[in-house]
Amino acid sequence: MNYPLYLARRLSLGNGGRRMSPAVAVAIIAIAISVSVMIASIAIVLGFKREIRDKVVGFNAHISLYRMPMNEEDDNLISITPFIKETLDSFPFIKEYYEQAAIPAILKTSDDFKGVYLRGLKGEKPTDYLASNLEDGDMPDYEEEDQKNKILISRIAANQLKLNVGDKIETYFISDDIRVRKLEIAGIFNSHFDQYDDVLIFGSMNLVKQLGNLNDSTGTYLMIQTDDFDKVPDYTLKLQQRFNEAVAYGETESYYRTDNVLNQGRGFFSWLSLLDTNVVVIIILMMVVGCVTLVSGMLIIILERKKFIGLMRAMGASTSKIRNIFIYLAIKIALIGFFIGDFVIIIILYFQERYHFLQLDADSYYIDFVPVYLPGWIVIALDCGVLLVTYLVLVLPSRFVGKISPAESMVRND
Repeated sequence: MNYPLYLARRLSLGNGGRRMSPAVAVAIIAIAISVSVMIASIAIVLGFKREIRDKVVGFNAHISLYRMPMNEEDDNLISITPFIKETLDSFPFIKEYYEQAAIPAILKTSDDFKGVYLRGLKGEKPTDYLASNLEDGDMPDYEEEDQKNKILISRIAANQLKLNVGDKIETYFISDDIRVRKLEIAGIFNSHFDQYDDVLIFGSMNLVKQLGNLNDSTGTYLMIQTDDFDKVPDYTLKLQQRFNEAVAYGETESYYRTDNVLNQGRGFFSWLSLLDTNVVVIIILMMVVGCVTLVSGMLIIILERKKFIGLMRAMGASTSKIRNIFIYLAIKIALIGFFIGDFVIIIILYFQERYHFLQLDADSYYIDFVPVYLPGWIVIALDCGVLLVTYLVLVLPSRFVGKISPAESMVRND
């Protein structure tokens, strides 16, 4: 007789082998729920990280390069000089760089006004980001001459000044002197990042440079995009060291300072790091719940099949073999729970990512829906890790089988 397969089949079913034991059913459901909650927690946190990162990067480059003034008469404007171009081109991780310019402005209506910064719109990533957050209107094409005086404003500014797409507004620019331009609103964006939406509007880079008396290759700082967001701190350090060496060796007389998006969005990323702790706590709690339920289910099955275990021992089955049968049965139950939990939560996450049916308060979470992101390897790694922990946990209760005496277990109780 093949004891492991025969006994495992009998133990996993109820009386007469015709229905599933309630203990087994409860264990499967508990495992499925625990796995679903763990996967959902990881997917939501990864989704938040991706969305917040994309929002911060949408307003800030991976790395920003600033020129430091040498004296009080010197300005902090930066140009893409042959030295800077050669330096940036020498780093293979730098994929794109361009000058950025912004100028303070005042939007004024007949009964209200608002101070903002008009930032020049340049680069593929900022343009795509604003387009993805556009609530009303269209993205202007600044290559067209008739659209150079069109701007994008935030929903906050539009609501405060009671403006709509197509409206024209007098805009006062403050530099060496005060200039006034009547600009047309081409679109209204809403990133739900009030810290940025409240102070930034976007327009043609040529318009900003013209108002700020800047030439074509000059800006207030350089925006640098790299090939790997996760390595931005290392890239920033390497770039800063290179410019420091250039000053020390007399390659340039100007001092340059680097900054990165992690520092510029420190508050947001610190908030996200707190979520990691929450996920760890949830995973531990769900793992404890699943393991405790599985162990309880195993003990109930052992007690329900006490006479059957005694019979197997009387027929010559060793204690270790019967113990392995119970561990095999528990792993089988866990695998069924994993399959059900994975299938259900992946379907839910798919529809959430596609249709955003779970909503959030954007004022509190910066996003108006629950974001999810779940790489496939996360599911595999989580299932393998939980399965390993389950196996280790089940070794101890399986020893209870060895304490069942064949003589005592087969005594009939009238």
